[in-house]
Amino acid sequence: MAPTTLSRPRDNRRIAGVCAGLAARWGMKPGTVRLLFVLSCLLPGPQFVVYLVLWVIMPSR
Repeated sequence: MAPTTLSRPRDNRRIAGVCAGLAARWGMKPGTVRLLFVLSCLLPGPQFVVYLVLWVIMPSR
C-alpha cells in the first residue's frame, strides 16, 4: 500500500531519500527512479534544482 502523502523514508536512502520517497508514492522500485533521475540529468533542464527543492520540502517519515 502506497503512502497517501509524499515523504522521504528513513531507510533505503542513498543521498537524501527523495528518489525512494517518489518510488514509494508511485509504487515503483527505488532503483528505477534513481536510474531515471540520473538519466534525466544528462538532458538540459532544472532536474538537480528540483531534487534539491524536493529534499527541502519533503518531510522525513
